[in-house]
Amino acid sequence: MMNRRDSVGVKVGEIQIGGNAPVVVQSMTNTDTADVKSTVRQVMDLAKAGSELVRITVNNEESAQAVSQIREELDRNGCFVPLIGDFHFNGHKLLDKFPGCAEALAKYRINPGNVGRGSKRDPQFAQMIEFACRYEKPVRIGVNWGSLDQSVLARLLDENAQLSDPRPLAEVMREAVITSALESAERAVSLGLPKNRIVLSCKMSGVQELIAVYQALAERCDYALHLGLTEAGMGSKGIVASTAALAVLLQQGIGDTIRISLTPEPGADRTHEVIVAQEILQTMGIRSFTPMVISCPGCGRTTSDYFQKLAQQIQSHLRHKMPEWRKKYSGVEDMHVAVMGCVVNGPGESKNANIGISLPGTGEQPVAPVFEDGVKTVTLKGDRIAEDFQELVERYIVSHYGPNQEHQTIAE
Repeated sequence: MMNRRDSVGVKVGEIQIGGNAPVVVQSMTNTDTADVKSTVRQVMDLAKAGSELVRITVNNEESAQAVSQIREELDRNGCFVPLIGDFHFNGHKLLDKFPGCAEALAKYRINPGNVGRGSKRDPQFAQMIEFACRYEKPVRIGVNWGSLDQSVLARLLDENAQLSDPRPLAEVMREAVITSALESAERAVSLGLPKNRIVLSCKMSGVQELIAVYQALAERCDYALHLGLTEAGMGSKGIVASTAALAVLLQQGIGDTIRISLTPEPGADRTHEVIVAQEILQTMGIRSFTPMVISCPGCGRTTSDYFQKLAQQIQSHLRHKMPEWRKKYSGVEDMHVAVMGCVVNGPGESKNANIGISLPGTGEQPVAPVFEDGVKTVTLKGDRIAEDFQELVERYIVSHYGPNQEHQTIAE
């Protein structure tokens, strides 16, 4: 694993961000927070998928009033994931009027560009920090270039105009985002909020801009950092852009918690952003969340889609069972399962996995050898290959990851 940047650890409920803790996965609901039932259901779905922190919108009195009910309902259902309140414009009023909301939330998110305008900005920001101090809550100071504090930008533009060799506008914009975050953090500390209760983020929607901003931010402070490409987009574009940006930063040891801000496709499951975040961390070897399925892309040797269906079935089964297995089988998330489509790479990949199957390609004998820890154990044939292999995977997990079992992690 690559070396992580040293940062001040921040406790959010029972979860630690930074301070050498593992990179934390978080997500955000898109329900109306005032709809307690829908919000509770989605929070539970996100937590079950592996979101270790869940952010909810707190934008009006109805949503603020609902927060304590949401927390109570989650606790009754055995879901103790910390809730983060996302505040813009009126957070100081809502926290003042609804102390139950202020208490129930595990962390507050403040956007310096949306706290207040002009003469109202400083007192309203101070009020938010005072509530965080009163209730002993950590705060994410989250700057977003789409809602940047215009007073900071105007000041830096004026200073830049006085230079004999002014910097490009894009560079000044990046500096304004960083300056807004650092000055806001300094202000929070001066108001009494300890550094170990501050997380910073500087979100951009462009990959190169995000990388440049976080590289500079990491050099200039030791606050815990939240990573995310804002407005990443929909589908493959959002996934590719987020991965391209975050992978570079994570490889450099930058980032203590991440969120993948995907635009959900109509009717799509909100948990998809959690899975993408986990897969980024797992494929980079930073953290493991669920057994890794290795499968080939297919070619003219695999004209049947049988291996594709089996790979999909096994991957879905593993992810579905992980909440249960995580409690019973220590280390199961490090397991590798190979589902291969023909004899070219099938046996080799299967031998290198904990357990793997090499399915017959076009024109090959209709048999499927199974390998466990590099040794062929059985050859499957007939109409129940998929069911039989899934059963073998289950047996392998019980025998290798059960209590008092030593297990072998596949080398990256």
